[in-house]
Amino acid sequence: MSTEEKSAAPRSLAEALRARDDVSLAALLRSRPDLITPVPTDLTQLATRAGTRASVVRALERLDRFALQTAEALAVAPDPASYGELRALMGGDEEDPVVSAALPRAAALLREQALVWGADDRLRLVRTARELLAPSPQHPSPTGLGPTVREATAGMSPGRIQEILAAVGLSSTHDSVSAVSALGDLFADRRRMAALLSGLPEESRQVLDRLVWGPPYGQVTHDPAAHLRALLDRGLLLPTAPGTVVLPREVALHLRAGRAHRLPEPVPPPVEAAATHRPQMVDATAAGQALAALGVVDELLKEWDEGGPAVLRAGGLSVRDLKRTAVALDVPEPVAAFWVELAYGAGLIASDGEADERYAATPAYDEWRELPPAERWTHLAGAWLTATRTPGVVGGRDAKDRTLSALGPNLDRSAAPEVRHRVLALLAGLPEGASPVEESVLARLRWERPLRGPQREQRDMGPARDDDLRSRVARWTLSEAELLGVTGRGALAAPGRALIGAPEAPRPAARAEPEGPGDKLPVHHHTPPVAAPPASAERAAATATAARLLEPLFPEPLDHVLLQADLTAVAPGPLERGLADVLGVLADVESKGGATVYRFTPGSVRRALDAGRSAADLHAFLARHSRTPVPQPLTYLIDDVARRHGRLRVGAASAYVRCDDDATLDEILADKRAAGLGLRRLAPTVLAAQADPAALLEGLRALGFAPAAESAAGDVLIARADSHRTPPRTAPVPVPDGPPAPDDTLLTAAIRAVRAGDLASTTPRKPGPGDGGGGAGDGGEDGARGGELPRTGAAETLATMQAAVLTGEALWIGYVNAEGAASQRVIAPIRVEGGFVTAYDHTADEVRTYPLHRVTGVAELADDAG
Repeated sequence: MSTEEKSAAPRSLAEALRARDDVSLAALLRSRPDLITPVPTDLTQLATRAGTRASVVRALERLDRFALQTAEALAVAPDPASYGELRALMGGDEEDPVVSAALPRAAALLREQALVWGADDRLRLVRTARELLAPSPQHPSPTGLGPTVREATAGMSPGRIQEILAAVGLSSTHDSVSAVSALGDLFADRRRMAALLSGLPEESRQVLDRLVWGPPYGQVTHDPAAHLRALLDRGLLLPTAPGTVVLPREVALHLRAGRAHRLPEPVPPPVEAAATHRPQMVDATAAGQALAALGVVDELLKEWDEGGPAVLRAGGLSVRDLKRTAVALDVPEPVAAFWVELAYGAGLIASDGEADERYAATPAYDEWRELPPAERWTHLAGAWLTATRTPGVVGGRDAKDRTLSALGPNLDRSAAPEVRHRVLALLAGLPEGASPVEESVLARLRWERPLRGPQREQRDMGPARDDDLRSRVARWTLSEAELLGVTGRGALAAPGRALIGAPEAPRPAARAEPEGPGDKLPVHHHTPPVAAPPASAERAAATATAARLLEPLFPEPLDHVLLQADLTAVAPGPLERGLADVLGVLADVESKGGATVYRFTPGSVRRALDAGRSAADLHAFLARHSRTPVPQPLTYLIDDVARRHGRLRVGAASAYVRCDDDATLDEILADKRAAGLGLRRLAPTVLAAQADPAALLEGLRALGFAPAAESAAGDVLIARADSHRTPPRTAPVPVPDGPPAPDDTLLTAAIRAVRAGDLASTTPRKPGPGDGGGGAGDGGEDGARGGELPRTGAAETLATMQAAVLTGEALWIGYVNAEGAASQRVIAPIRVEGGFVTAYDHTADEVRTYPLHRVTGVAELADDAG
């Protein structure tokens, strides 16, 4: 491209992209990764892809409110518009200094995203964005503006237009085009327009005031009142359909003092701090919540160790099973859904895949339990932060009006990870120890991502709604972060700050504020430093830092309990894992909190004996781990259950019962409640049963006996609580919100490929036979003759190649690969032999070999080719 061409104003988006440097192109591709999926062949294809509806809608949805307002103003501005016209539309006649200061950033962002192109005196919104944002009767503009005079009078009769000119004091014209132009000039002239409006009755002015901020459409009868007739006669209201009138855009802008928006929002709303706490108290509270979270997840997994609830046919938990889980965890059902989904997202539970499919712990659960507590927490918190599955929607309805169930399908919301990270980043921007006002967080998120679809409802007329997905996910994030221990008392704790990669907050020098929830802190205005989730390597480092910060906050696990005479044991804090495991089998948890209370019962003692413990083992265990003497009632309970345990033996016959005491077997046979077991005597000490061994064990226990299961060799079977595991399972993969952001390596390779492809498609070449005198440079804004491949015969192709080897000149060729894909390339031939040409390919920036029979044709480059 010549110097003159580079300095000229671009005539298309492709030319504007061609004038960008690699840093600017990288910024575009990083912000709109869908543009390189797959990598475009040249800049013309990149520009075409950047203007497609799906890509433009996606780009608009990711603009902040002020950048979107700027794009909306360009959509109602002349095409093209100057920067001065844009500034007048955004700041009004008085040119708001805050808006003027923020406008360069917004305009630069739109340019970077390839939504706007052109020099400052000829700014153009890409055509698709203009179609999406410009006013129309079907899709009103968020600006509240209507059509221009030219658009509104498109179907009006020439006589009627001349009548309007006469009514406003303009001279008649010979054609409608000049008449409409004169009327538009009048409405755009502030002085003449003020004089015209001053002659209207007050009722007419009130009608205009009702329409000025939108919607601009109104209804009139076939015989309008005098004050409406005055507006219609002067063209201040123009008919668009029978009984419908519209306020022309030029009139509305005059009444608005030139502003396109009623309330421009150049500055993001601040995140307000509701209260502040000492950072040490926040960290301690969060650590307590984190420890409780580990306990809840561990309790859930133990509850499902032997096989959890059945999997519904459509997938997920039934409502009844979710209620049972909530009761077992002693939490409300929505909270139970959160814990279940958290364990599932961390890969700790999954479906076992059996014919009678059930949920159970995975092998990863056993590995997770071996980790130190801080690392177990970071595993859970990291899975929560990146998961797209959103437990908050459980109980709602999907698109087919089916109930959304926990662990079921259709719970993925691709925006969830971004919202979670952004909410925590906003909390990280507050002074350390400060908790936010929830509504201020939601207002900030709405400013950052205001658009929910290509046609956004006008929201300047009333309070913002919070029923959109991002607001709901933000609310869930605040509550889930507190449950998980990422925050404490609503403020971001140090481990949570490290988890999102935020820098350590400076401690305030001023005195600590009161800690009451009603005490307000100063408003926080600056933008938080964290803007995007960290990459995988950074995330691993952040996780390690969070674990390091959390570890000293956890209390040291205890190696003892306090036994009491009422058959209970009190654990005054978290127990060592081995002690907790054994005690969880030997006793039932009666209450939880700062101290956990366990209760010993005949059933719990029998459970420990079934697990292979002897009475002597249990006595020694209690004596070793109790800071108080072992109460005599507990000793008697263990001895009594142990004395009866194992006297009856149950095996598979279908099942049998054997006992050295035949009187015990006589007692069983005489009991009418045992009739359902189908027992009969095989020998004085053996009974056979029709029931299976598991049912026989339960039946005899229901009769008050304490049987033990035995193996085929006659040994007592040890029943362990962690006997059921699923096959190895991977954690659910998050559903991405569009293509992933490209890394630097991919960006560099993609830009190089696009540049090379653009060189091949735009390099000028000498006209060949049948070319009609045109070269690739004659193709206008987008390059080489509409993308046609050069066509030459085999002999001419070979001769031109051989000549280029001798002269060292570059050639422009067309090439069709083995898959039939055609491309244009610029090559410098090095060697031609054996039906192949070896050449330096400027398109690929490397030496390649091409079969000559796949070269469609060849052309020499023009002498001025760059």
